[in-house]
Amino acid sequence: MNSLFGKERGTGVSPLAGFRENGFVAGQAVLKVESKKVEKHAKACEDNQHAFVPLAFDTFGSLAPEAVRFLSRVQRVVHSKFSTPQGRGFVFSRLGFSIQKGMAVQFVARLPAILI
Repeated sequence: MNSLFGKERGTGVSPLAGFRENGFVAGQAVLKVESKKVEKHAKACEDNQHAFVPLAFDTFGSLAPEAVRFLSRVQRVVHSKFSTPQGRGFVFSRLGFSIQKGMAVQFVARLPAILI
């Protein structure tokens, strides 16, 4: 599985990862990455009395179900406490922008030096 971002920013994966072995199924890659993150980190967080919410997404814009539930809760709190010009979509739009920015940085880093 090809992870696009480091641990501190969540885990991004190409939805085409593993495409040759299993065929393409929308959302399959993000579910697999979410499962691996839970398997890796949930026990340590539980032992230290911390909640663990994996932030997994794919480059087509799918978010893992647990991330959607958590971010929806955050969005409701933000909306109830602060008046934002973007309204109810503030949290998801900011996250989408951050993902796009991270993808752009990685694409530029892979360009041959002659094109930069």
